[in-house]
Amino acid sequence: MSATRLSPVTATPLSERMDENTYSFDVTQADFETRVLAASTKTPVLVDFWAPWCAPCRQLTPVLEAIVESYGGRVLLAKVNTDDQMQLAALFGIRSLPTVMLIKDGRPVDGFMGAQPESVIREVLAAHLGEGDAPPPGDEPDPLDAMSPAERIAMLRESIAAEPDKLEHQLELAAALVEAGAVDEASALLDALPANLAESDRAKKLRSQLSFARALEGAPGRHELERTVAANPKDLRARHQLGTRLLLAGEHAGAIEQFFDIMRTDRKFEDDLGRRTLISAFDFVDDPDLVSATRRRMSSLLF
Repeated sequence: MSATRLSPVTATPLSERMDENTYSFDVTQADFETRVLAASTKTPVLVDFWAPWCAPCRQLTPVLEAIVESYGGRVLLAKVNTDDQMQLAALFGIRSLPTVMLIKDGRPVDGFMGAQPESVIREVLAAHLGEGDAPPPGDEPDPLDAMSPAERIAMLRESIAAEPDKLEHQLELAAALVEAGAVDEASALLDALPANLAESDRAKKLRSQLSFARALEGAPGRHELERTVAANPKDLRARHQLGTRLLLAGEHAGAIEQFFDIMRTDRKFEDDLGRRTLISAFDFVDDPDLVSATRRRMSSLLF
């Protein structure tokens, strides 16, 4: 983000800068200096550059509003409709929507582009407000996470139609398709990515996820698999399918236990399938302690 200093003017009282019981407001070029630049000398201001046709903007703005509301006035949100305020968007060099800037003491100090989850936005704010000023995420579900795969797919198709040159949307769509079980379309999207995105960590993880999803083609549902494994713990094929379903559902600890049980029961089963699957599964596990502990358990069996 540019650190160019912008000259503030005298701020108006807080009660005049926002509607009652809200810390979010629309701004134009005419009042930007007063409501954003001058206000930021006392209270940091998030500036949301958006447009009505932008699907990710419609997804992000309610998240921003909820986060800002949770801070109770320690940060404000100014919303700029770039369709109506093209000169203001040009002044800040906005080339992609949504773009969010954090203005503090009259200048941009941080920001991000694209729809981000609540946790990422709170990290940005915490870096400038201090951990003591940052309230934890509330109990209400993140609107991003609350969307079903079908809703995310529809939203991302709109995003691709609106911004066909923004290839990151293809990765997001591929992820949603994998979650929805549309593995063939997801695979085709990944194969069509340019080299820089195709070799990214996200793309590699999605390809690995696709391989797990393909392993479930024709497999029974989770509850049936749980009953099968409970009735016959040595049914390693059912155990592998159950572990795969748990992995793709984000239940990493349970998935690892299933794969480890396969490795412990029969190292020869399908060419050491349990060990091979555990190694692949580590790409999905975001718990370093769990991965380290499992690697130690694997070593005890191997050596």
